[in-house]
Amino acid sequence: MRLDDVRVVDLTTLLPGPYGTQLLADLGADVVKVEPADAGDNARYTPPLTEDGQGALFDAVNRGKRSLALDLKDERGREALYELVATADAFVEQFRPGVVDRLGVDYETLREHNPDLVYCSLSGYGQSGPKSGKAAHDLNYIGLAGLLDMTRESEAERPQMPGYPIADMAGGTFAAFSVVCALLSRELGGGGGEYVDCSLTDPVLSFSQSIAPLVFADEDPRPGETPLTGGYPWYDVYECADGRYVTIAALEPGFWRGFCEAVDREDLLEYHMTDDEAELAALREELEALFASRTRDEWVEAIGDADATVDGVYTPAEAFEHPQVEAMEIVEEREGSLPRVGFPARGEGIPEGPLGDAPGHGEHTAELLREVGLPEGTVDGLVEAGVAEVAR
Repeated sequence: MRLDDVRVVDLTTLLPGPYGTQLLADLGADVVKVEPADAGDNARYTPPLTEDGQGALFDAVNRGKRSLALDLKDERGREALYELVATADAFVEQFRPGVVDRLGVDYETLREHNPDLVYCSLSGYGQSGPKSGKAAHDLNYIGLAGLLDMTRESEAERPQMPGYPIADMAGGTFAAFSVVCALLSRELGGGGGEYVDCSLTDPVLSFSQSIAPLVFADEDPRPGETPLTGGYPWYDVYECADGRYVTIAALEPGFWRGFCEAVDREDLLEYHMTDDEAELAALREELEALFASRTRDEWVEAIGDADATVDGVYTPAEAFEHPQVEAMEIVEEREGSLPRVGFPARGEGIPEGPLGDAPGHGEHTAELLREVGLPEGTVDGLVEAGVAEVAR
């Protein structure tokens, strides 16, 4: 699973693209973050800030990368980028459609410098369609994809704000996955370079597999009515005596039996998967009363090791202190900096230990330009002209 010796040129900012390229860096890729010479990624300055004054989000999704600060609107800056691209395996950009053409860093231009380049465009709505050039953010994408509508418990309620920027994270993940697949195809003899069009809306639509068949069958799935959005009493969220919540997800008969036996309510066994409206309503009332009789933690302890799909609903702070999360060792503790959520998988081929710090703006400019063959005098000239920026 290692990506050692793979170089990725990263022209993305904020969260979606940087999260995707962070996954590649976690696997050992040399990710070169190309930033504007004058300011850099806006996430560098977005609160909350770390103790050293850097945006915590930037710090989280740019670990172990190298920063190259260039003015791509200047021909000299573009020429320097072309030298870097000639040494790269992949290129990831996150502009709105048309911007890369104006900057001279589009796929057709870059493939002239590197025919084997894997080029990934990550945008909100993709490269085509009536919304392709429209400004938007995560909430807009999940709204278009139908996910936001399904966050309501009933038709009468307003949609709920999701706890995390789902489209941003999913889009970045799928971009990284697409890049790795394209690189694998290239290495297996499937050809040279390749262009990949990824959007932040596509993966959210892809996540709708439990809802989409209903739509395609000319039904109109509504929140709180479909099996996985609260239509089943045995697959829902219930309030406990302390105002906290537990989840039950007993879709399979065996898990429903395990639950009923664990709570000494075998009388409820026969109602699993009933489609009788009166029985469904009665069962929901029974479960609401049952779960309201104990606190969340009492229920988690009572279920214990029973083969029942019941667990607590935890705050983010509680989640990171949970024994299961600690056992997964996904949180990386780092001296002198905030902890970081690391790569979400474990295996012998995954590099161990935390990556280096997030780079300063232009921290590696001179180093990288020298690596790709630019003479010292040329590098100094670019810096003096403001075409390139080095960390001070």
